[in-house]
Amino acid sequence: MGIPPRQVNYPLRESMGRYFFAGNALATQFITVLSGAFPPGEMFFVDSVKHYRTQVTDPRQRAAISGFIGQEALHGREHERLNEMLAERGLNAAVPEKVVRAALWLLERTSASQQLACTGLMEHFTALLAEQLLGDDQRMRDAFDEDIRNLWLWHALEELEHKSVAYDVYELIGNSQAERRRAFTLVGATVLPAILVSWAWVAIQDGQLRRPRDTIEGLRLLFGEDGFISRILPKMALYARADFHPDQHNTSKLEARWRRKLFGKAGDMVSTLKQRISRTVQ
Repeated sequence: MGIPPRQVNYPLRESMGRYFFAGNALATQFITVLSGAFPPGEMFFVDSVKHYRTQVTDPRQRAAISGFIGQEALHGREHERLNEMLAERGLNAAVPEKVVRAALWLLERTSASQQLACTGLMEHFTALLAEQLLGDDQRMRDAFDEDIRNLWLWHALEELEHKSVAYDVYELIGNSQAERRRAFTLVGATVLPAILVSWAWVAIQDGQLRRPRDTIEGLRLLFGEDGFISRILPKMALYARADFHPDQHNTSKLEARWRRKLFGKAGDMVSTLKQRISRTVQ
């Protein structure tokens, strides 16, 4: 199957609750900010890989790059649709999108290879988040409103399918451990503040200051001892190791299980496909 871009047309239902993640306002606002960050983020990832595409001669790697570009473009499109619906519910992802785009503009002032190293770091984060969502812990999947859950599961599956593409291109052009380590500082000084400032803005606009109990519970869900984000943060440091590669942690069985569940013959998302992918997942 390689890396198939799936043309989904996900039905965004009016019945979806306003606070679609764990019924918690603060946590939903954080997920809203992530959704707002995806369109400009996916474009940055694609551009950093496309810059070196002419240097790739291996047919399989070129095909993987094409699949990566297709998947990321479709993720950006579907999240733009989701962001429009969230705005109708008073959760405005437009400001996070603009702030994150400005942060990425700063990263674009660095060298092309440094941009690719930053892409590799951010792809590492999304892969870790995707693995957690699709893994054995049902708690995170159950936190999503059922009207929107499969959209995030589809995105997570494809993040795992293409998790090595940008890094493989980076290895082809040299793979500087110094650049990978510098990526932590650069992303931490640009994208991370953009996410946090946007989250604060969305929360204030949504009247979060009037909900102290919800705020405490949301922070616990995301960053507590067993929080959804705090559990993956220690694994981020793996990206700085000299021998790092995304495939060192094999997720192929997990990917195969979710391909069957979402896009098998009776898969949960088969009906959302605009066009069937080249081979039906068995």
